[in-house]
Amino acid sequence: MQETNDVPYIKEKAKEVRKLIIQMTYAAKSGHPGGSLSATDVLTYLYFKEMRIDPKNPMWEDRDRFVLSKGHASPALYSVLALRGFFPVEKLFTFRKLGSELQGHVTNHVPGVDATAGSLGQGFSNAIGMALAARLKNKSYRVFAMIGDGESNEGSVWEAALSANHLKLSNLIVFLDRNMIQLDGFTENILSLGNMEDKFRSFGWATRTINGHSIDEIQKAVEWSKENEGPKMIIAKTIKGKGVSFMENNPEYHGKPVQDEKKLDEALKQIEEGF
Repeated sequence: MQETNDVPYIKEKAKEVRKLIIQMTYAAKSGHPGGSLSATDVLTYLYFKEMRIDPKNPMWEDRDRFVLSKGHASPALYSVLALRGFFPVEKLFTFRKLGSELQGHVTNHVPGVDATAGSLGQGFSNAIGMALAARLKNKSYRVFAMIGDGESNEGSVWEAALSANHLKLSNLIVFLDRNMIQLDGFTENILSLGNMEDKFRSFGWATRTINGHSIDEIQKAVEWSKENEGPKMIIAKTIKGKGVSFMENNPEYHGKPVQDEKKLDEALKQIEEGF
């Protein structure tokens, strides 16, 4: 597919999101930058191009929904929502502070957040409930979700996968952020997940694997999802810490921000220049 005018625009927005992730976690001295950076391109595409939403009316009944089941990647979602106009960008710098709405795991007190998440595996089931609710209410909205590969150790993920296929939820589109790192190290060293495309296909899902940092491939996958019946699983191969050399593929930055101004400046420069 040839690049459209949308692609450079979304790439630029993703760059802004990455900078905000680094800045807000640095200001908070805590947070999860690694998995937020890996999720950035998918979230930016969905919110700036694909999803039917209205930042001026966050609770619009007919909006598309999004569930961040890997809720610790809140800096990515909060940054996207702020840039999309759900709340002021300045609010991001209250992240994890006492009294702030922007806590470490996403909560639906925040304008634009459709589901509270934190207990891994829970958000996936919430997304299935939302997709089923659309059918029961005779609504046409879609439900997008993102799960993590460390999260996929949870048995509840596989129970949910069975349920979504049984219910034939064609309005459910899930991205797996396959960055290969979880809290304690590399996923394949902790609990090998094997071929996730084959696994979800065996559970009855339409399944596809993409480069989760390619806007073209994300766009093609979303268009593909419209042509298939039943629930869709898009396995996005990503890089933990994407865009910052010392964070990329480094388990240390799963739950630790940059620690000093020199590293902060280095990270922001690399994101701007396109490391």
